[in-house]
Amino acid sequence: MDNITIIPSSKINRVKWDACVANSSNGLIYASSVYLDAMAEQWYGLVMDDYATIFPLPIKKKLGFKYCYMPPFMQQLGFIGQQDFDAVKVVTYITQWVKYGSPYLNFGNQAFAEQQDCPSLSNYVVDLGRSYADIRKSYRKSIDYSLSKAAKLGLDYVADGHVEAAIHLYKGYNEPNMQHVTDNDYGALQELLDHLQQQGQVMIRKVLGSDHALLSIVLLLKDNKRYYNLINYTSEEGRKMEANYFLYDHVLRELSNQPMLFDFEGSDLPGVQSFYTKFGAVNQPFFHWHFNHLPLPMKLLKK
Repeated sequence: MDNITIIPSSKINRVKWDACVANSSNGLIYASSVYLDAMAEQWYGLVMDDYATIFPLPIKKKLGFKYCYMPPFMQQLGFIGQQDFDAVKVVTYITQWVKYGSPYLNFGNQAFAEQQDCPSLSNYVVDLGRSYADIRKSYRKSIDYSLSKAAKLGLDYVADGHVEAAIHLYKGYNEPNMQHVTDNDYGALQELLDHLQQQGQVMIRKVLGSDHALLSIVLLLKDNKRYYNLINYTSEEGRKMEANYFLYDHVLRELSNQPMLFDFEGSDLPGVQSFYTKFGAVNQPFFHWHFNHLPLPMKLLKK
């Protein structure tokens, strides 16, 4: 691979770009042009050999320097498509164009990540290409109590179509710990999800108590390879009633027997990690690539 270029999003061939994302095993929904247009303030695309390999580069500017960043609600980007490129050449090309960056590389970039000494982060997935009975066999024994308790409480698992309500609940609960996510970010997410819902790529399921009160809700995204656990909220009462266990057990039951993955979207937090692995989810790590080629003294300030 010798033909490398970085193109502004306005000049990207969207058909070829999105085809690379859709047809590559490591092409995730975050890298689609629609997702990038919605969530990134500005983005460019590194393109190799006529879109055989691509790398989305969301960009901001500070003190006259542009830098690569990860927009909210976008877990992993990185190289998508063919991976047989000269890593040294590509790194040189990228870091000459943008001097500072902290992009998260997708699970298919392990060889590159090892060469660049990138730390790994955890992301948990469940193979849906099995019967529910087979998926259920992969559950940890420790989940039995929670599912048994929830089953006795008369909970209902129902479909829902209200994107705005799901975002509102998620925002209200997570705002203290996600202060970097602005109202504008949530507005952009709302517009993106409204669009994806029209394309049949949004699935919302919730759990109601016997009094019809909302106990837990999940909003999933869907592409041609996986379902993404984008938004989840459980009320205080729902946690007492193990409603979140009830919710995901029913989601996995509903989505079983499909040639897809269920993507829990993280996490390295021990409590969240424990919850996901109870459903038999396995770690499919992704990677953090940080580079700093800023001139002094800026380099020291951003160290």
